[in-house]
Amino acid sequence: MGTLTGKQVAEAGLDGWTYLLGALQTRIRTPDFAAGLALVAAVGAEAERVDHHPDLDLRYTHVDVRLWSHDVGGVTQRDLRLARFISGLAADSGLTLSAAGLARLELALDTPEHAAVLPFWRAVLAPGAPPGPGADEVRDPDGVLPTVWFQRSGRDEPRQRWHPDVWVDPPEVDARIAAALAAGGTLVSDAEAPSFWVLADPDGNRVCLCTWQQRA
Repeated sequence: MGTLTGKQVAEAGLDGWTYLLGALQTRIRTPDFAAGLALVAAVGAEAERVDHHPDLDLRYTHVDVRLWSHDVGGVTQRDLRLARFISGLAADSGLTLSAAGLARLELALDTPEHAAVLPFWRAVLAPGAPPGPGADEVRDPDGVLPTVWFQRSGRDEPRQRWHPDVWVDPPEVDARIAAALAAGGTLVSDAEAPSFWVLADPDGNRVCLCTWQQRA
C-alpha cells in the first residue's frame, strides 16, 4: 500500500485533521477525563478490529490522535478510513475535532558529513533502533523524542549548527509569524514558502516553520 502526499491527504477533506511530519493528527476536546477515557476505549476497540493502531495521548481536557502506517512509514488509505471512523465517534459523543494549535517538533543539525555523526546521535537518542525511512535522520521508535535530521552544510560556513523545525497546519503559519515578529523576531526568508519560512529571534537564532505544502 502506497503512502499519500500532504496534498492527497488535504484533498481527502478530513475536517479537524491536519498532516504533520508524515502523519495525520487531530485534537479532540473532552469535558472531563472520563469522556476522554471512553473515547480512547472506543477507538481502541476499532483499532483492534481492523488491526491498525493509532498513537493516542489522553489528557484531562483532550485526546490527541496521531495516525500513520508504521509498516510503510507514512499515511495510507487505512489511516484515512480510521480517521473518518474516529471523527464519527467524536460526533456521536458531541465532541469536537480541531487541528488548531497542533505542532510537531523536528531538530536539524547542519553538518558537512552526516554519515560520520549520525551513528553517534542514533546511539544517544535511539539506541538499538533500526535506521529510519530516511538515510539522513534518526527517529525515536517510541515517538517520544523529536526526529533529528542532518542538513548538509559547508565546513567553513559560520552557521548555527542546530535549529528546530516546527511543523504546523498551513492555516496556522501567518498567525505564528505575526506573533514571532511582534515578539522581536525577524523573517529571515520566505523563499521556500509555502514549504517553510525561516525566522530568527533577536539574537539571530533561527527556526523554520514547516508545512506539507509543495513537497513530494
